[in-house]
Formats: sequence, C-alpha cells, structure tokens
Amino acid sequence: MFDRNQFRERARSTGMYAVVLAKWMFLSLIVGSLCGVVGAVFHLSVHYAAQTRGTYPWLLWCLPLAGVAIVGAYKLMGTEGMGTNDIIDAVHEDKRLPILLLPSIFLGTMLTHLCGGSAGREGAALQIGGTIGQRAGQLLRLDDQDLRVATLSGMAACFSALFGTPLTAVIFAVMGISIGTLYHAALLPCLMSALAAFGVSLALGVEPTRFAVTVPEIAAGTFLRVLPLSVLFALVSILFCKFIHGTEHWMQRHLPNPWVRVAAGGFAIIALTYLAGTRDYNGAGMEVITAAVEQGTAHPAAFLLKLLFTAVTLAAGFKGGEVVPSFFVGATFGCAAAPLLGLPPGFGAALGLVSVFCGVSNSPVASVFLSVELFGSEGLWYFALACGISYMLSGYSGLYSSQTILYSKLKARYINVHANSRPEEQEEKSLETANHT
Repeated sequence: MFDRNQFRERARSTGMYAVVLAKWMFLSLIVGSLCGVVGAVFHLSVHYAAQTRGTYPWLLWCLPLAGVAIVGAYKLMGTEGMGTNDIIDAVHEDKRLPILLLPSIFLGTMLTHLCGGSAGREGAALQIGGTIGQRAGQLLRLDDQDLRVATLSGMAACFSALFGTPLTAVIFAVMGISIGTLYHAALLPCLMSALAAFGVSLALGVEPTRFAVTVPEIAAGTFLRVLPLSVLFALVSILFCKFIHGTEHWMQRHLPNPWVRVAAGGFAIIALTYLAGTRDYNGAGMEVITAAVEQGTAHPAAFLLKLLFTAVTLAAGFKGGEVVPSFFVGATFGCAAAPLLGLPPGFGAALGLVSVFCGVSNSPVASVFLSVELFGSEGLWYFALACGISYMLSGYSGLYSSQTILYSKLKARYINVHANSRPEEQEEKSLETANHT
C-alpha cells in the first residue's frame, strides 16, 4: 500500500543528499581550478627562481637582504608569525585565515628559493590552498563546519597541483590533521578538488613528480633487511623534527629580534655553503633526490648537511616547507645506509624518502599512497612495512605542533595529544599498569 508520508520523507532525504553533492561538486570545481592555477604558477615561479639562482650564483649573497624583505612583507601584510600550524588550526578550531597570507607565503618562498635558502614548497602549498578554500567557502556563505571542509579541500588541491600526487594529497588532508580519525565528510570534496587541481596543473605545464626505481623481488631475506633499515629511518625522522624545532627555539631565544635573526640566518647559510663547497643544499634539492633514487648516488653526510641547512633557514624566518627537505634527508640517508644491509642504494633511497616523510608527518596511509604515486606499486609491501615501522617508532614527534594524535602508537587507547607534546611518560605508566595487571 502506498504510504504518502514515507514517500515524502524518502524524497526529502534523497533531495538533501543531492543538494549536498551538488554543493560540493560546485565548490570543489572552483577551489580545485583556482588552486590548480595558483599552484601551477607557484611551481613554475619556484622552478624559475631555482634556475635563476643557478645562472647567477652571486644571488646567494642577497639572502640576508631577502630575509629582511620577507620579514617586512609579513609585518606589512599583518601575517607575522603565521604558518602551516595556523592552517591546521583553521580546521580544528574554525580559525579565520587572512587573505594576505596567500601573497605573503608566495613571495616569501620565492625569495627564499631565489637566494639559496634551504626549504621546500609544500608548506606554502598547504597555506595557499587552505586560504583559497576557506575564502571560497566564505564567499559562498558556508557554515563553520563546511568551512573546515572547504579549507581541507584547498589544502589537498594545492598539494596535488604542486606534486602531481592527488591521492596522497587527499589522504594527507583528511587523515593528517588528526591522526587516528578520518574526516569522511571531506573525502569526496577533497578528492574532487585535488583531481581538478591536478588536471589544471597538467594543462599549464606542471609535470608530476615521478621516479624510476628498481625494486627487488619479493623475498623473505629482503623483508628482513628492510626491517632494521626502517628502524633507522624512524630515528632519522625523530632527529629531523627535534633538530628543526630545537634550532628554531634556540634562535628565537638568542636572537629575539626578527630582523636580526633573519639576517644572521642568511649569513650563516652563506658561510655553510662555502664550507660545504657545493650548492647541493641550497633550495629544495630535487636533483640530489633524483640522483639518490634513480642513480643510487649520494654523499654519506648529505642528510646531515641538508638537515643543518634547512633548520637554520626555517628557524631564521625564511619561508618554504619541511616536507621536500625530509624527502632529501630520507633519500640520501637511505641511499648511503641500504648497501650496508645488502640492499640496492636506489631502492634504499626510495624507502627512506617515504619512511622519513611518514615519521615526520605521522601519516602512514598517506605515505603508502605516496610510494605508489612516486614509484609505482611494484614494491608496495616493502614500502608499507617501512612506513608502519617508521610511524610506530618515531614516537610523537612531528613537523606540525597543531597536529593531534588521537590514539596511542603503543596501545589501542585514546590519548588526544598534540605532536611534540611528549606523552611518553603517560605511555610508560600505562604500559607498567598493563604489565602488572
């Protein structure tokens, strides 16, 4: 028998889902297209800056002046002290992002790369994308909850546009903000915006990041060699985070004036460059990463030197990101360490790239997707094992202090702590109680 009330209720429910789907398709297309264009322009601009620095090596001597210009620009635009943690807070706490953050981070990262600072691009990508996504949501008068989803969509879109890794970008956005949970409502919007941005960036000439690597055949002996190497990757990721944050705190304490700090950091990078006798550690260092993965060549101390250059650059106040430097550190360390365990150096570099990224970002699932998008699926089991070990053993260190880790890495227990908050004592007490029980 026909039930008119039930029919109306089902029609109303179906209509609600259709409206929500249409809303996110519309917003994702807008956000993805905007982030694709801005991300492509940003990528090409940074690439051009790196080429210009290679053509005119004297630009390195302009680094202190560039740092002063960055500090001035941030003060002028009212974005002083803002960074990726503020983008994460915009999702957690509904924090509003000033539109001037977009030109601030764009200009700051450009000047850093142009004059030889050691930094990546993804920090700028997350800040640019998050700002675009939130501002688009505000223009469409979305409520607070939908604004957070729009911010995540922008982050995924710009990350996808820069690296050409849409699936990694989506998983990093919906799982990397709060480790242990998945923003299911944001999954489809982030995916659509990331794919749209990826398509736009391809059309504008941005080539996706891909590496050719030879993966050993699946064998028990190879797994046994990957295990201790993965433990070393976890230790390197801890060192990376501790040194980055420790250098930042040290410089802020001893050089509280931002103008003096950034100028001193610029001169320090100049001195380090001449002491190292190479320009390999200036800029992002993608050429060194490619050589480590595809040719199996890297200086044994390259990972330590890159860490030092990056820590000084970012602590001084220059702009960019930490993810590409973590790629560099992981790839060069893996390239040098893998032959000691009987593994091919290029394969070790590939493992190190994704494993150290996993450890510093606390994003194991995104890291596994990253391995597939960068290297193909042939060595998926090895990469998954390495990421799992790196995630567990890296503890609660992380690049972003606003990132929350909802569940313990040692027990199936809800803890809800921030990265770098040192919950190890609580973990020890919990394990002692469990052992006594």
